[in-house]
Amino acid sequence: MPDLTHYETLIKARLGELDERVHDVDHELAEPKSADLNEQAIDIEDDEVLESLGAAAQKEIALLNLALARIEDGTYGICQKCEEPISDARLAAVLYAPLCKTCAQGG
Repeated sequence: MPDLTHYETLIKARLGELDERVHDVDHELAEPKSADLNEQAIDIEDDEVLESLGAAAQKEIALLNLALARIEDGTYGICQKCEEPISDARLAAVLYAPLCKTCAQGG
């Protein structure tokens, strides 16, 4: 059984990092654009990258919140498919992992 307090602390720290990232992305996207057409093209490309980063952060936030819910209901660290324990190494690598390595690989 994984140390739930340890993983809860790690998950909450990661959520804090992601929340800051989303805030920074939102702030950057709200910045006024240049009047220069060449600069506008670069700004548009930059905005697309920022939007992609923001979307990835939002997805990870949702997955981490699901992991916190599993901690609350006592199912964190248990594979949702085979119901075997998820290794500490996998949880350390993927804090929100709902599946053990074998099931995640389609096994």
